[in-house]
Amino acid sequence: MSSQLRSPLHYVILAAMALTLSGCEQGFGDLQQFVNETKAKPPGRVEPIPTFTPYQNFEYTTENLRDPFKLVDFRRPEVDQPEQVNSAEMTGPRPDPDRIREPLEDFPLDTLRFKGTVTKAGTKWGLIFAPDNTVHRVLEGNYMGQNHGRINALSDVEIRLTEIVADGLGNYIERSAAIALIE
Repeated sequence: MSSQLRSPLHYVILAAMALTLSGCEQGFGDLQQFVNETKAKPPGRVEPIPTFTPYQNFEYTTENLRDPFKLVDFRRPEVDQPEQVNSAEMTGPRPDPDRIREPLEDFPLDTLRFKGTVTKAGTKWGLIFAPDNTVHRVLEGNYMGQNHGRINALSDVEIRLTEIVADGLGNYIERSAAIALIE
């Protein structure tokens, strides 16, 4: 019985394959035309390989060139010879090396907090909260911050001071700073 079921099934499969193959034959006409047109054209020209200039090595000699590992000194010529200039000839602001440092000079200025003022016996004191969790009293003329900052003015809302900062060329400059009241 299985042979009887197979024989009609075989015929159906063979018919389907024949129809499929007959449909594929019609699709090659345009492809064949493209191939024939391409073969009819003259062959193209291939560009030659470009010539490259050979790499020129640079031989570093120390005869007339600066040492690349030596730091360059960009200071002004009058500052280049510090042994010729003594401290009496130098002008401008200078920190006092003999002054005794005050406790608030151990902290950067931006870490100090101005908390208010207290007036006692006619003297106005500023209250500064330091990073070591202590409150310090300051007056005009006291120093605070790590840049030799001297208090110029003390009001209820801010403390103004002048710092002496190195300019990188062996001199010092003054700059103004302030600490505002933080409630």
